[in-house]
Amino acid sequence: MRKLKNNELGRISVDEFKAVKKTPLIIVLDNVRSLNNIGSVFRTSDAFLIEKIYLCGICATPPNKDIHKTALGATESVEWEYAESTLELVQKLKKDNVKVLAIEQAENSTKLDTFYPEKDTKYAVVMGNEVKGVQQAVVNASDFCIEIPQLGTKHSLNISVTTGVVIWDLFVKLKI
Repeated sequence: MRKLKNNELGRISVDEFKAVKKTPLIIVLDNVRSLNNIGSVFRTSDAFLIEKIYLCGICATPPNKDIHKTALGATESVEWEYAESTLELVQKLKKDNVKVLAIEQAENSTKLDTFYPEKDTKYAVVMGNEVKGVQQAVVNASDFCIEIPQLGTKHSLNISVTTGVVIWDLFVKLKI
């Protein structure tokens, strides 16, 4: 087996990305403080044709050299917008018939492996702060609270890893 060179990967251009049909997923970052995590979310969102990213609260926004370091240009392809209040954004999305999934460890949460998204439904996935997680008021306002089953000794995964796991899982389930 020979590793492929970048020019052999058949990637689309930024203009083609903007025109192509997107995965019906919106990513909402709730007070994510790490610029590297934000950049990583952009890059993962580009890979799976995510419709939009909302950067809320204390999240930094592009252009930013530290976001760019991990996004590697994905801030140019993936549509994004800043919203001061995550809760107000979630309420607006719900009024627009978007189902909101808070990714959080909570009582009566649904395990990711047992959650099956409805076809022809748009979802917003809320990812929380690295220390405090998703705000309780946002969890309360969400349609579902989704949890990644974990079997080890640690309490959580890094937000960029969590985002990748959740996006991949939902992407696969929505494409089937």
